[in-house]
Parts: sequence; C-alpha cells; structure tokens
Amino acid sequence: MDDRRITIRDVAARAGVSIATVSNVFSGNKPVNADLRERVLKAADELAYQVDRAASQLRSGQAKVVGVLVPDLDDVFFTSLVSQIEVMAQADGYDILVASSRDDTGLEQSRLRTLLAWRPSGLIVVPCSDAMPRGLAGEIGRLPMAFADRVPPEGSAVDTVAIDNREAGEIAARHLLGLGHRDIVIAASSLAISPIRERVRGACELIRRAAGVEATVVELGSVAERGAELFRHWLERHARPSAVIALTNVTTLSALSALARLRIDVPDPVSVIGFDDYPWMSARKTGLTAIRQPVAEIAAAAWQRLRARMAGDEALPQTIVLQTSLQVRDSVRDLSPGAAGERDALDAAPRTEEAAAAPKAIH
Repeated sequence: MDDRRITIRDVAARAGVSIATVSNVFSGNKPVNADLRERVLKAADELAYQVDRAASQLRSGQAKVVGVLVPDLDDVFFTSLVSQIEVMAQADGYDILVASSRDDTGLEQSRLRTLLAWRPSGLIVVPCSDAMPRGLAGEIGRLPMAFADRVPPEGSAVDTVAIDNREAGEIAARHLLGLGHRDIVIAASSLAISPIRERVRGACELIRRAAGVEATVVELGSVAERGAELFRHWLERHARPSAVIALTNVTTLSALSALARLRIDVPDPVSVIGFDDYPWMSARKTGLTAIRQPVAEIAAAAWQRLRARMAGDEALPQTIVLQTSLQVRDSVRDLSPGAAGERDALDAAPRTEEAAAAPKAIH
C-alpha cells in the first residue's frame, strides 16, 4: 500500500491543470475559472488531498489563520464564543486555531507561544487574569489582536469587547429587591477576575443603597462540581438565604446542584437568578431567571475589530461595551408586600368544576 503523502502536484496531474491553478483554488490568491475549480476540487477529493497549511505559511510568510485563546473549553460560554468566531472567520476565508489556558497563567504563556509559532494573521484573546498575558506585550503594534470578555480594568493597548459587568450585577439585584428579597447570597467564581469583581460590586452596592443590608459573597471557583461542594458546605453552616445570584454559568450550575443535593426547592424556599442564557435554563420544570450575555454580539464585535486591524486599520484602540438583559422565568419567588395576601386569596377562592378539571400547567 502506498502511504506517500498526496501533494499539490498529484492533484494537478489528476485534474489536468497546472500546479499554479491548484494553488490558486486553495489559496484564493487569484480567481479560477469555475470549470477548472470544479475539476481541481474533484481531483483533490478523489485523492483525499489535505492542504499543507504549514508549507503555505512558509511560502507566504503568513497564514490565513487566526488564533483564539480562552480560559476554559469546558465552560459553555467560551465554547459558544469560539463557535461564533469560527463561523465568521470561515466566511472571511480564515481558519482558526483554538487553545485553552485552563485559567493558569503559566499554561497561558505556553499556549500563546504555540499560537504565535504559527505566525497567525491575528489573535482574539480572553485572558485568564487582569494582566496583559506575558508574551503579548512585545506583539502590540506588530500583530493584530483583540481582547474579549475579560479586559484589563485600567484599559488596554488593544481593542477590547466586554459587557457592562457592573450593570449586569445591578440588574439581578434590582429584580430581587423589587420582589421583596433582602437576604441575598452572591455566588461568584473568583474575585481575582475584574469582570466578576464588577458584577459583585454592582449587585452589592445596589443592595446596600436600596435596602440598607449587606449581601453575602461566596467564591465557588470555575469548576462546577467543586463549586457545588463548596456551596453545599456553606449552606449547611449558615442560615438559608431567600435568594442566590450566580455570576457565571458555572456558578449557576454549582448553586443549583448544591440546592438539589440538600433537597432545597427553587424558588420556594430559595430563589435563584443565573447567568448566561442557554436552552437548558428554560427546559427545567422551573425555568431559570437569568442574566443574558449577548454572546453572538461579543463574538461579532471582536471579529470585526480584528478583521479591521488585519486589513490595516491603525486607529486608536477601541473599547466596546455591550449590555446584558434579564430573562424572567419562574425561579424567583415574589416576597413583596401584598404578594402573600394575593396568593392566599387565590388559594382560598372557590374553584369551578371546569377549573378543577383543568390540567395544571407545568412551568
């Protein structure tokens, strides 16, 4: 059996065209007649030819490849972000290389070295800390790049795209306060990360200002199972709160898992507001009220800025801040004055035979 690697020369021979024509079909550097293009693609498919990206890069000095570095590919927010970027990159003729730092600054540096070794056209980075990742400072001005989601609090020398994290915390706190909640726990991942600090700040300051009470902040980390155990231990040792605000999708899972293990129902006795908005949140028996991050918009803004930089845009760095929204479902109990009386009145009201026979709606 011939294990020899199929080359561009083999494809050209099979298609009956020049090597230059095959090169232009796969590189897109020059337009190719539709009939010739179809012959080349058919020959490549028959031979199971794979484009040698490394060789192409060496010849051109730069690959049509963009590196994407995120803190954790187990986190559905980051995988969703990568997926959105990939679709837009592909539409513009780019491939992406994806790496995860596992929220470790040492590994982040190693992953960046690997990505930079490809001499990519640009980078989209979600740093794992508030600091500029080591190894990137020397690339500013030479390599197009954009930061997304986690951006340095003091500003950045590159384009950044993030949500208004403080407002996101305020939105969740305002909803709970409006429904009469005062004993509120905030389930954070890590206060070492500026977006989380800002979400905590927004929620805590509003609760203090509007209700005159202090919210409790519990750090659960970025691993759902570990966070669930931490929160379960916390719940076993403290008075039960009336509500929980979870500040990431991972801490949302941790909080819900801990409550389930202790057989504590949502929303009575404990209400929950989650973070991010994924199908499973509305597929539950009790739909989860949540702060929605505009993931598609974050990805689009990051890609548009990077695309502009790769096209030669030399304007000053842009700071793009997007807004979140509240998706209201059934996971928050109404404790406001009068709500209990209204519930009692509804429970005491006589039911007609038709109403008694009607099936109960499952929310």
